[in-house]
Amino acid sequence: MFLFGFHVRRVISRHITVGVGPIPDFSRSLGHRSLLGAVLSVAMRYSCAMPLADVHAHLTHERLLPQLDAVLDRAERAGVGSIICNGLNPVDNQRVLELSQRYPIIKPAFGWYPVDAVLADMRRGGDDYPDQRDAWEADEAIGWVAEHVDRAFAIGEIGLDGYWVKEPYWDAQEAAFRRLVALAMDADKAIIIHTRKRERRALEILLEMGAKRVDWHCFGGKVKLARTIAEHGHMLSIPANARRSESFTRMLQTLPREQLLLETDCPYLGPDRDADNEPANVARTAQYVAELWGTTVAEVEEQFAGNFERLFRVRP
Repeated sequence: MFLFGFHVRRVISRHITVGVGPIPDFSRSLGHRSLLGAVLSVAMRYSCAMPLADVHAHLTHERLLPQLDAVLDRAERAGVGSIICNGLNPVDNQRVLELSQRYPIIKPAFGWYPVDAVLADMRRGGDDYPDQRDAWEADEAIGWVAEHVDRAFAIGEIGLDGYWVKEPYWDAQEAAFRRLVALAMDADKAIIIHTRKRERRALEILLEMGAKRVDWHCFGGKVKLARTIAEHGHMLSIPANARRSESFTRMLQTLPREQLLLETDCPYLGPDRDADNEPANVARTAQYVAELWGTTVAEVEEQFAGNFERLFRVRP
């Protein structure tokens, strides 16, 4: 029943959101068939279409949470079947868990943002971070993830950050990263990576530890390094601002298609510069990918659904 309802919604969404064309005029062809029969007929033509997935979202964000029901409704209408909501710290992870219990479309990822991983040390050292959120000690933050790992769809976002974090804190940041990677691997969970200015070092650690089920979210390094990451079997998820990003466009054009996923990083990095991003916008990215690859949106959806299944071991 869920799949039937999903595909009926896709009939409308594929015409409106993706821009396939006008909604079919049932009134001219109904004959003795009921309207429901006509809808069923059209829905069956799209029944092979795969749901899309947003593998990196922040639905707990204050700009999205108050309108979450509407955000999720728009996502479903756009053809999104799964949204991985990534946690940043114990409080955010708890909110992610609670949302996943209320909304089946939301898949919980528990993490510890790389800046948060050393924020307590930074404040003790007189170095602060513009976001005035609570700081956590490593044992408490990583302990929360360990305690709830069986309920996690994935572990993330975790990683290394050299933009906000100065070099004296890098060893502590790496230590926390290693503990979280090990925890994910022991629990056989996929890992969602955030890196900034320390991409190569993050890759070295992941390869050293033998991590294979990895997605690099919103990769900001050089495209050449992205190719190396893909060659090692890791995924890279492309955000919804791809059409206006030369780097993400090049990744979509040149990286192996089987190593790519879609994300939004909402409410950031949307296709419209002055508007909040949301999961529905992965449909617009899929349309852009179809243009770049010279193929159909349905084939793009199938490719990304297969990639999602290989990493997370379920269909979106």
